Amino acid sequence: MSCPHEVQSSMSDEYQIEIPPSFTALHSDARKRLTIPLRELRDRYEICEDLAQHLTEHCRSIHVEIGVDEQEVLARCHKGLCSPDGAVTEAEATWVVTRLAELLGWPHPGLPDIDASR
Repeated sequence: MSCPHEVQSSMSDEYQIEIPPSFTALHSDARKRLTIPLRELRDRYEICEDLAQHLTEHCRSIHVEIGVDEQEVLARCHKGLCSPDGAVTEAEATWVVTRLAELLGWPHPGLPDIDASR
């Protein structure tokens, strides 16, 4: 809730995107305190979410058109994201790939198993 005396340019008043706890945990210590400034957390989240969204169609087409296994597609994405010149940390790469699997509806170790027949 905002105070009438707060500066209007404060990001806390303007930021509308809810950052999932799974992402916040990547940048929190054992006591659940952020290890980076809030503004940086928001920037990192937006980069990672955009990456996952951007990779969705590309990964789907690799799977369908070339016939690469879903898990192999995800593994290749993770490897690419973890490259030395990558834009994300290894933990963020894992989050991106987990989010990508979620968007594609593909099984992934980081997601709950929704297949009740197992």
